[in-house]
Amino acid sequence: MVDIIDESENISVHGILNWVLLLTIFSIITVIGNYIGYHHPIGDSLIGMFILSLITLIGVWMERYLPLDISSIIYISIIGIVLAFPGMPTSEILLYYVSKVELISIVTVFLAYVGIGMGKSWDEFKALGSRAVIITILVIASTYLGSAFVAHIILVLTGVPI
Repeated sequence: MVDIIDESENISVHGILNWVLLLTIFSIITVIGNYIGYHHPIGDSLIGMFILSLITLIGVWMERYLPLDISSIIYISIIGIVLAFPGMPTSEILLYYVSKVELISIVTVFLAYVGIGMGKSWDEFKALGSRAVIITILVIASTYLGSAFVAHIILVLTGVPI
């Protein structure tokens, strides 16, 4: 996977500024795509992206400074779940604004960034060989089929017509 920020970089003023700059650019592009593609209000989408970016910054900080050996994605997920949990005072406002940011808008910008990163290291990508491409296709297909299977079971169990 392409590292967005160098793993060895400590959270310093420089490191925080790099993350803030990256998340700001990422957020602006996402909000533009969100507005053009889904007609969500720009202000609501910006607030939603600000919330997601803030949670991301806190998760990255926790990974670097808490003594546990836990990935930042786990911290980010836990923070998001706790803040959005029904009954929490933050849940209604968080869910309102974050729901104004479509997942496909975020994924499109992220994949473009990954593509640019892969383009810079094309020799490394070629060194992985055809096995890596086959494994990637199998992983993506398995994930999709597994998700469809679970969704089908849930729909049948809840009585939703298929």
